[in-house]
Amino acid sequence: MYRECGIRIDGDDQILNYIEANRHLLTGRPQCYQHGDYHVGNMVLTEDNQLSVIDFNRWDYGDPWEEFNRIVWSAAVSPHFATGQLRGYFGGDPPMEFFRLLALYIATNTISSIPWAIPFGDEEIQVMKNQAQDVLAWFDNMNNPVPTWYLEDWHVQSIDGVPYRLKAPWDLSFIGKYGKVFKVFDEQDSGNICFGVQKGEEKYFVKFAGAPTIGYSGPPEEAVKRLKESVPVYRDLAHLNLVRLLEAEEIGGGFALVFEWVDGECMGKQYPESRQRFLQLPKETRLEAFDAILSFHAHAASQGYVAIDFYDGCIMYDLTAKKTVLCDIDLYSRAPYTNNMGRMWGSTRFMSPEEFQLGAVIDEVTNVYLMGATAFALFAESDRTPEKWQLSEKLYEVAAKAVSDARSQRQQSIQQFVDEWNEAREK
Repeated sequence: MYRECGIRIDGDDQILNYIEANRHLLTGRPQCYQHGDYHVGNMVLTEDNQLSVIDFNRWDYGDPWEEFNRIVWSAAVSPHFATGQLRGYFGGDPPMEFFRLLALYIATNTISSIPWAIPFGDEEIQVMKNQAQDVLAWFDNMNNPVPTWYLEDWHVQSIDGVPYRLKAPWDLSFIGKYGKVFKVFDEQDSGNICFGVQKGEEKYFVKFAGAPTIGYSGPPEEAVKRLKESVPVYRDLAHLNLVRLLEAEEIGGGFALVFEWVDGECMGKQYPESRQRFLQLPKETRLEAFDAILSFHAHAASQGYVAIDFYDGCIMYDLTAKKTVLCDIDLYSRAPYTNNMGRMWGSTRFMSPEEFQLGAVIDEVTNVYLMGATAFALFAESDRTPEKWQLSEKLYEVAAKAVSDARSQRQQSIQQFVDEWNEAREK
């Protein structure tokens, strides 16, 4: 059907060649009852964390391992969940025989999905084409039967009944010193793992470096070094709108910072529901949030610091206190700073051209760009076209000037940006 349907997938020859070369693996495979469409889209999680499977209308009989051919949908949502499905089924890492058959079943499903999608229109066809490109990427153009989303090096632990993931076991029981854990943040690429803890009526945020975290590829020692170096940054830049550092100490084979807990909505894309609530705040509230961001960065500049790795994930809004709180300023550095990395830490949506240029100076003019990018994130969801801008034309001109590629065309200080922004607001 695929060859006759008239629509082609880029790289289909690699998928078809894999099918032809491995179809012999089907010989003698056992048969059993199947759900037929087993993936996260057909799973429901109840309020008490019970998982149920729904939509058995595509049930059939086949190889029990074929049931995993829809795991592509699970892997696209969460590689960890998809990995857990396989490791839970096999009680550990699956055998290579399974991966070869999985690649075969996914390959055949990928090819057949194109003619299947045609009656549903162009949008569904494009979804399947995009998924085919994911499949080719995951399986290295069908040269490696172990998909890249399969995570071989990770370990699940729990503390106070809250699970979290590491690359290898690590004793984090010392966290109990700070309180009872109610939340774990284990996906950061900084090498830190973070905990929300409660002691009595008080809540705290504990950031720890030293454990082998899943999202970090560097040595834990480097993460510890960076976290230690951040202590004077938080103390030097103490501000009404900066999360308050309470304690810092060597502990548990690493280093920990303890902050006040903030009950707020985070603007970061890694928290989509919270981000949506943040962006739905009234424009006047978001303008007040931006004022707070500008105030803090003007303060940082006055103290001789430049912002590094500031992005929307650093911005929180406490709905109860009606207050903007900034966090994760660990990498802020004394000015002037030289780009010694090439592509520096940070989100591309917030980074100036010089943050991609080895040897470039990173200074207050760089941070002017950051403020402009932040304005576009707050008032246009990072779209820099006039059509998406939610405020006045004059304010758009101020923000657009700040994100000029040419440093000489930007405002030359945070204070100049603030002055031009406030003047434009009055018009």
